[in-house]
Amino acid sequence: MPVNIQVVFYSMYGHVYRLAEAVAEGAREVPGAEATLYQVAELVPDAVLEKSGAKKAREKFAHVPEAKPDQLAQADGILFGTPTRYGNMAAQMRNFLDQTGQLWMANALEGKPAGVFVGTASQHGGQETTAFTFYTTLLHLSMIVVGVPYSAKALTSMDEITGGSPYGAGTLSGMDGSRWPSENELAIARAQGRTVADVARRLKQE
Repeated sequence: MPVNIQVVFYSMYGHVYRLAEAVAEGAREVPGAEATLYQVAELVPDAVLEKSGAKKAREKFAHVPEAKPDQLAQADGILFGTPTRYGNMAAQMRNFLDQTGQLWMANALEGKPAGVFVGTASQHGGQETTAFTFYTTLLHLSMIVVGVPYSAKALTSMDEITGGSPYGAGTLSGMDGSRWPSENELAIARAQGRTVADVARRLKQE
């Protein structure tokens, strides 16, 4: 039976979306795994998006369907991606997770492996705290937290300033958003996708 992996993300300018693509690529490397991308609903008014340049930037992933909370129950494994906002997840992702109350009451997500990947503007912009605070919600939903194993050699690279940690893949966009995910960061994202998909496959076979 196929292993259903959902990659649910919020991205304002496309950096987290690029990571989401790499996460899905890694998940699809696991035999039998299928990975689908979904984005959570935007909350920022169009006028603000237009003024910040985000409206045009978001056109590159406008084709990605919007995530609905109920669909999470159909997944065998889920990876969530968010930019950081002062060391926490973005409000758009918080709003989405706050709609999972019925799933929580029904224990519908219990035992499903899940991971988190993030984007920050700077090296110390909250990549680890965003993952940590995100995992609190996933644990309340009784999900199994899955990080990035150190067998992913990109985690220990000293050749560049890089996002990503054992807690999840990550990218650094720069204060002006001009830096895009490096190949090292994408390698960590692929490793995370593979790991979550492999855990989901093993659990489904039991």
